[in-house]
Amino acid sequence: MGDWGTGNFDNDTAADHLSILTDRLITEVADAMTGDPVGIEPDEYWGVAVPANLELLSLLARQGYVGASLPEAETVEGWKKTYLAVWEGGIDELEASSAYKDERRAVLIRTFDELAQLRRMEDSS
Repeated sequence: MGDWGTGNFDNDTAADHLSILTDRLITEVADAMTGDPVGIEPDEYWGVAVPANLELLSLLARQGYVGASLPEAETVEGWKKTYLAVWEGGIDELEASSAYKDERRAVLIRTFDELAQLRRMEDSS
């Protein structure tokens, strides 16, 4: 096992573990995005879990830990298009206020855009 520091993520085993975790988050999102669109509607489990997984990936990426992987920026942009189309098609059925819809839409857009940008930054370094 190779260590490069004393932190909890400063060794090969932790990097492997982090890779497994981030791969799982990515796989869950990919599966949700290619499955039945009903599964990612705003009031469904994956409709909530997809953006949560994306934000977790962003949080991990910002730490700069070895082993954290991110999906390709183009993939994230495709997910964003699909997700937002489903979200826009289903949010009115939940009778959410226009203020909530506007604020939630902004959070969702930022979530996808930040992850894509982190991947672009990773690719350029």
